[in-house]
Amino acid sequence: MKDLLVVGGGPAGLATALHAARAGLDVTVLEQRAGTVDKACGEGLMPGAVAALADLGVDPAGHDLLGIRYVAGARRVAADFRSGPGRGVRRTTLHAALRDAVEAAGVPVEQVGVHGLEQDDDGVTVEGRRARYVVAADGLHSPLRRSLGLDRPARRRLRRGLRRHYAVRPWTDHVEVHWAREAEAYVTPVADDLVGVAVLTTRTGTYDDHLAAFPELLERLAGAARVGTDRGAGPLRQDASARTAGRVLLVGDAGGYVDALTGEGVALAVAQAGAAARAVAAGDPAAYERDWRRLTRRYRWMTHALLGATSLRPTRSALVPTAERVPWLFGATVDALARPAHSSPTGQSAG
Repeated sequence: MKDLLVVGGGPAGLATALHAARAGLDVTVLEQRAGTVDKACGEGLMPGAVAALADLGVDPAGHDLLGIRYVAGARRVAADFRSGPGRGVRRTTLHAALRDAVEAAGVPVEQVGVHGLEQDDDGVTVEGRRARYVVAADGLHSPLRRSLGLDRPARRRLRRGLRRHYAVRPWTDHVEVHWAREAEAYVTPVADDLVGVAVLTTRTGTYDDHLAAFPELLERLAGAARVGTDRGAGPLRQDASARTAGRVLLVGDAGGYVDALTGEGVALAVAQAGAAARAVAAGDPAAYERDWRRLTRRYRWMTHALLGATSLRPTRSALVPTAERVPWLFGATVDALARPAHSSPTGQSAG
């Protein structure tokens, strides 16, 4: 019997497999999709995410990011990361780097669709495979979270994200967040000749409909060729009543997600992966629930606060002017976002 089956071969699942292998666990990843998988995301790794991936031996190619810049019309304010650069990385590049690391670690990845599981006092059965524990890392709309009765409907306004790549030389070495009345656009350099532009909004419509709210971006991107396929995701807000159910642990977006506003998704997923692997090695899934709450507390608080503030039009329109007037506060917020999500109370990074 395996020690662990990981359902889902995205960054959260692959990071869990790497942490589990490092802990000496016999682990297999089950993923129904073949090859490198793309996904709608902002593609900006905060410095904490870069460090957490490096700790796992993963160093994906990309474009250095020095900080975050907010833009609203003629107003703009920037703050640099104090702990070193982040990195803009194509989602496909990140996924390929993690898959290579998992292969190098000798962890099997089986192309299997998972439609449910059964568990008892001794283990869990998934598609005829038996393990002591299962990690569900099957994404934002996790079927396993739903099947375990842990899904909790979100009651707030639902936000969605869309992303497109443009073949253009980056004009910034920061993640640029452009603010409009009902949407934000996140510009992330991911290569020397490529930028990703992701839009988050509560409105319906096409990508071009939403981009029309950002005339400066439209001018910047005029004539630039589109690269690849537009991607969308949402609703972004997903709630779970718990992160564990018996011998099953939810990692990454499957465990609940507030919003992509702060760009901490990968750092949090890697930190959760380390905590889950330790809980499995110790035979103590309840420890993972406690660690998850601690690891995600800052993210949940900051994201809820920023979402609440920017959902009100007067506060939203005042956000960038306020950051201009109080740059130290904006800088402190950016510094908080850049820090790694610590995986243990002693402050050691994931892994």
